[in-house]
Amino acid sequence: MSAFEIAMLACFGAAWPFSIYRSWRSRQVAGKSLPFLMIVLAGYVSGVLHKLLYRYDPVIFLYALNGVMVSIDIALYLRNRLYHARQSLAEALGPASRSAQT
Repeated sequence: MSAFEIAMLACFGAAWPFSIYRSWRSRQVAGKSLPFLMIVLAGYVSGVLHKLLYRYDPVIFLYALNGVMVSIDIALYLRNRLYHARQSLAEALGPASRSAQT
C-alpha cells in the first residue's frame, strides 16, 4: 500500500460526487463522454483485479468505491441521454404527441 496510490484515488474519488450531482440535477449530457467514463471504469476494475490477484490491501476499497461512483455517473449519463431523446421526439411530433399523452 502506497501513500501516493491512496492520495491519487482520494483525489480522483473526490471529483465523482460533484460529477454525479451535476448529472442528476442538470439532466445534461453535454461535456460528458461515455467512452471516457467506460475507460475510467475499466481502470478502476483493473485496480480491483490487481489487488485481488497480486497484492491485496485495504486500498481495494477506494478502487471499488470510485468504480461504483463512475458506474452511477454512467447510469445517469444514459438516463439523461434517454430523457433528451424522448424530449426531442416529443418536440418533433408537436402538439399531437402532447394530446396523446393525456
